[in-house]
Amino acid sequence: MILKRYIIREERNDFTIGEIVTMLYIAITTVMTLLLWDSIEQPANLLYTRLGIVAFMCLCYGIHRIYPCRVTWLLRILPYLLLLVYWYPETYTFARCHTYYDHIFAHADWVLFGYQPSIEFSKNVTSLFWYEAFNMGYYSYYYMMGAVLLFCLLRRYHDSERYMCIFLASFFVFYLWFELMPVAGPYYYFKAIGLEAARLGIYPDLGNYFSFHNDLNTDLIHAEIRGVFSELVHKVQVAGENPVGAFPSSHVGMSTITMIVAWSTRNRILFFCLLPFYTLLCLATVYIMAHYCVDSIGGFVTACLLYYIFNKLYRKIHS
Repeated sequence: MILKRYIIREERNDFTIGEIVTMLYIAITTVMTLLLWDSIEQPANLLYTRLGIVAFMCLCYGIHRIYPCRVTWLLRILPYLLLLVYWYPETYTFARCHTYYDHIFAHADWVLFGYQPSIEFSKNVTSLFWYEAFNMGYYSYYYMMGAVLLFCLLRRYHDSERYMCIFLASFFVFYLWFELMPVAGPYYYFKAIGLEAARLGIYPDLGNYFSFHNDLNTDLIHAEIRGVFSELVHKVQVAGENPVGAFPSSHVGMSTITMIVAWSTRNRILFFCLLPFYTLLCLATVYIMAHYCVDSIGGFVTACLLYYIFNKLYRKIHS
């Protein structure tokens, strides 16, 4: 009976808002590629990749059109979520064409707190237990989102499209912002200017320095501490991290949206199981020097606004 629920035919043939939002993002970044043709590396490859993605999207849509059911629906929407892993590293391709704004956000932290939270937090919490706990929280980012989306597909199926659209649209807003207003983050910026200058409140404008310097080697403060989760985070960062996307923090932003969705499902077990990971993740963004404190605050505020806007927009369109 459970299997029958997922393979029974059901009419659902129109393009979803999530698919339309993805196509819109592809269109915008295609225009950006054409405008920045002489400034970005291998622009033709970006266009070919987009053609391939659009063709694959049409194939998934066609399969679902031939036999519309929950299984083919999952096969249809899953690639859009998986593609987010591709879109994020690509933001650096566009961001490196612009001036970086780290000096502004580092100075904002200094004005608000009188010191650099990321440096002081890291220097004063040095035990392996907390180092691993914060890295575990940071590493749980995609798993949290995956768990909530999977729960929605299995237990809140008729709301799953709305949640997917909110996730996709929010991610694309973050990505477009990163591409147009790049901020490298404390790790890269403080490494470039020196920790002592950062602690003294000296924040020079480095222009497009990070367009050509994107090395991520060791932790600036905890280089001697290593654990299971810190190694996992380090490997993920080396594989796909670049000096881009610090403000606002998409880690805090998208995990906040994840928590809002978890709460809206009315499943309190799901919400409270994720809450410790969410708390550790928010603290970890500053602790591991991935973000300035204002980035994390900005990520939380942005998330609340994006969820409200896209949730209201979706309901209005489908009313």
